[in-house]
Amino acid sequence: RLYKTGDLARYRADSNIEFLGRIDQQVKVRGYRIELGEIEVALARHESVRIAVVTVRQESPTDTRIIAYVVPDGASVPTAGDLRTFLLQKLPDYMVPSAFVLLRKLPLTPNGKVDRKALPSVDQALSVEPRSVVAPRTPVELALAKFWCELLKITNMGVHDNFFELGGHSLLATQLVSRIRREFNVELPLRNVFEGPTIESLALSILESQTRTTDPDELEKML
Repeated sequence: RLYKTGDLARYRADSNIEFLGRIDQQVKVRGYRIELGEIEVALARHESVRIAVVTVRQESPTDTRIIAYVVPDGASVPTAGDLRTFLLQKLPDYMVPSAFVLLRKLPLTPNGKVDRKALPSVDQALSVEPRSVVAPRTPVELALAKFWCELLKITNMGVHDNFFELGGHSLLATQLVSRIRREFNVELPLRNVFEGPTIESLALSILESQTRTTDPDELEKML
């Protein structure tokens, strides 16, 4: 007889079976079906990660985000950028978590299993990568910072922060471009967000676009 265990696994090229996680951890994020266990296995392969747990957070009916909780191996502490770059080499971008949270240890149930309900919120937990925040300095940067805070559901935004490392994704990038169009009356290509995903870079792109259509005196006021 065969019994369903609820485990997810795959055959490797050497005929060994690789355990990937649990089938009951499958979620749907932005139209993609994702196995959280597969992300956990990929994270655990990072040399600075001892163990990782991945879960989802529902920001709104149309916005579900993947959150990774990471316990370092003790020798070194990975940064959010390191983990994101590492996962992009192993997983498609839609499977890369929106946020990485550093924990000293994972909460456990009396049976010794990870208590996912007891995992802290992103705001309560210790951040993986302390950020040196540079405040917006121009009216354009101030407006962009406001857009980012509303879209990413975070505060204390710096002009050098990376849109995607703070939880942004392609759908939010599209919404950001739409807001920029309404606010500044410029057609900013979506690729600008991917190539320069910081407030400082996008502000320069907006000003360069306005330079071609705006009176020089008005442009000086924006600067």
